[in-house]
Amino acid sequence: MKFTLRQIEVFLATANCQNITQAAEQLAMSQSAASESLKSLESQFEIQLFDRIGKKLQLNELGKLIRRQAESFMERAAVLENALHKHAEIGLIKVGATLSIGNYLAINIISSFREHHPGANVALEVANTTDIAHKVLNFEIDVGLIEGEVAHSDLDVSPWRHDELVVFCSPNHPYASQNKLTDQDLTEAPWVLRETGSGTRQAFDHALHGLTPDLKVTLELQHTEAIKRAVEADMGLGCLSKITLIDAFKRGSLIPLSVPHRDFHRQFYFILHKDKYRSTGIESWLECCKHYKD
Repeated sequence: MKFTLRQIEVFLATANCQNITQAAEQLAMSQSAASESLKSLESQFEIQLFDRIGKKLQLNELGKLIRRQAESFMERAAVLENALHKHAEIGLIKVGATLSIGNYLAINIISSFREHHPGANVALEVANTTDIAHKVLNFEIDVGLIEGEVAHSDLDVSPWRHDELVVFCSPNHPYASQNKLTDQDLTEAPWVLRETGSGTRQAFDHALHGLTPDLKVTLELQHTEAIKRAVEADMGLGCLSKITLIDAFKRGSLIPLSVPHRDFHRQFYFILHKDKYRSTGIESWLECCKHYKD
């Protein structure tokens, strides 16, 4: 393209003002710069757009024809500029969350986020850590909120918030009245656990390092609520995030168990693809997550 938007702006301002000095003032540029811009436009195409009558510049027939086309062109340029500025607005954000986060934190965070950004929309997909990481890597989702640890050269993994797993049983279980459990207690009891590949299972295996080969895992389930129901039915001990058990502990339908010699603390993480453009929407979502208090 041989001309610039600035040249077209100078041409139209001069056509409106019929004076190069006034056109320059309107465009907040020097008179000499405006004059050179108009002169360069005409010389590039070997045309004359104005009849020069003293200090007055009056459009000639070609100038009148070009003016209509130039105005239309600038209108389309304004539409394009507005579209480019849309990055400052928040549209659809695709979020992936692991089960504990997705079912017990994400919905409330979405509600808080939309209160502060009424025009925003959040699409939530819930799966285990492995699946969420895979979808982030393939740009199927924008941001992942995960419970497990992942390592991949294309992933940007950053700490979000602390969490704690809790071992629990039914009120009728023999361990329900014990002050604390020993490693022997843990290996003698049957267990109902999350599946391999989930962040919760990863944290559980880490906390019980050295004991896992001896554990009696009788049932592996993908859903937190299913595990809670199975434990309530006396099918074994469970171990889940504290945030998933608060209501059940309040009702007394499940009983927390103390295992003080084992560390059940863990970290929640944000994951994004390293090549993912962090739009205003994504940055706003991350800030909302960081400041959310449950």
